[in-house]
Amino acid sequence: MVNDFAKPVTLRTLQRMSAANERFACLTAYDATTARHLERAGIPLLLVGDTAAEMVLGLQGTIHAPLDFLLTLTAAVKRGAPNTFVMGDMPFMSYQADEAEGIRNAGRFLTEGTADAVKIEVDGTFTRLVSQMNRAGIPVCAHVGSRPQRAKHDGGYRAAGRTRSEAAKVVEDAVRLEDAGACLLLIEATPAEVAEQIVERTSVPVIGCGAGPACHGQIVVTQDIFGLTDWQPGFAKPITDLAEATQSAAIRWMNMVASSELGEHPYTMLDESTKSL
Repeated sequence: MVNDFAKPVTLRTLQRMSAANERFACLTAYDATTARHLERAGIPLLLVGDTAAEMVLGLQGTIHAPLDFLLTLTAAVKRGAPNTFVMGDMPFMSYQADEAEGIRNAGRFLTEGTADAVKIEVDGTFTRLVSQMNRAGIPVCAHVGSRPQRAKHDGGYRAAGRTRSEAAKVVEDAVRLEDAGACLLLIEATPAEVAEQIVERTSVPVIGCGAGPACHGQIVVTQDIFGLTDWQPGFAKPITDLAEATQSAAIRWMNMVASSELGEHPYTMLDESTKSL
């Protein structure tokens, strides 16, 4: 799919693509400039992920992403890619402690962040919250499987659904969350068979993040596939090397400065008599 910039990508667009079994690519974005180029490339969905805590702020883990920070980034990405479907990632403790607070915070992503949907990391115990968000008119992407915001609880990042009982639970969670009103599903770090079952048993667009080829959409962290990170998960290996290109450009600029080879100076005095200053 290539965005023609005249027709915004909406939830209906993603639903039509999924129904037609047309695969779509998704990427993360955290700033307007990157979002603009990703939209020009035709990426239909951008996630302003809580991975910004790591990619932008240099923090150790996604749970450190501040709510207001993500709201600001989400609005920036939407300004950079106004015709792209932009999903705001609700950070740790912005929806878990209190349902009313979660609904209000989700609403802020739509109003202040101008997002098209919010993503929350949930299981089947969150059906009431998803239902209430749906009732309020907030499009929800339910993130199941591996849930990075639970890394402390789980003793680190780990795949999900690798045993028969765990797989059954992930699938059942996805089904229950769709029934509660989730309009999108995101599955992270599961065996391909788990995603296959979820796609078969649900009717909403399913986005995979290391969940196998059955998903309608696939999302990875942009910096991972661009080769800008020192480590990447197995499902997001670099497809280009912008790290080398960035470093080479920086070295070239340093050499230009050292040799005073800056090109013709663009500004001249308006009053010729001031040249004697």
